[in-house]
Amino acid sequence: QVQLVESGGGLVQAGGSLRLSCAASRSIFSFNAMGWYRQAPGKQRELVARMLSRGYTNYADSVKGRFTISRDNSKNTVYLQMNSLKPEDTAVYYCNAQYVLDDYWGQGTQVTVAS
Repeated sequence: QVQLVESGGGLVQAGGSLRLSCAASRSIFSFNAMGWYRQAPGKQRELVARMLSRGYTNYADSVKGRFTISRDNSKNTVYLQMNSLKPEDTAVYYCNAQYVLDDYWGQGTQVTVAS
């Protein structure tokens, strides 16, 4: 079992920045991948950014150049640095971990970008 706890969400003005954190209950070095997804009201959950165990990253086109995913293995934590935030980035952001054959999710953290 893996527990994921997100933090760092909140209310920010357009153009501002936030950094989300996802702390895992075990070593993230052993995970196949970790990532961030988001779900806005009335929309499906979508991939925001993902990092494979070897460090390869991919991003949704809508966040490229603005968001950066990173990790600190010593803290078992993955981060999502979000810059130049837009109102359309408003959503609940979820941390995801792929470990062995299973997917694990955090409880989500709300990000609201005011125009």
